[in-house]
Amino acid sequence: METNQPRPKNYLVESILVTIFCCLPLGIVGIINASKVNSAYDQGNFEEANKASADAKKWTKIGFIIGIVATVLYLIFVFAMGGLAILGGGSY
Repeated sequence: METNQPRPKNYLVESILVTIFCCLPLGIVGIINASKVNSAYDQGNFEEANKASADAKKWTKIGFIIGIVATVLYLIFVFAMGGLAILGGGSY
């Protein structure tokens, strides 16, 4: 089948990395959408392939941002607790 439509990026690698390192639930949503891109494109459904690509990108980006924010908040919490332990003298 000859087409002028370029194959949209599927964001599968990015979704897998977000699932492993950042945010499991949103990474899985990204993987599901990423897996739809190539099959929709191969069936000639270019609109659905582009929508799946956009959705995969959206959920992967959201998962990445939430993962970074959660990591920063966790580090702030750990350092705050360590500072409180040092200021308190550790005598409990």
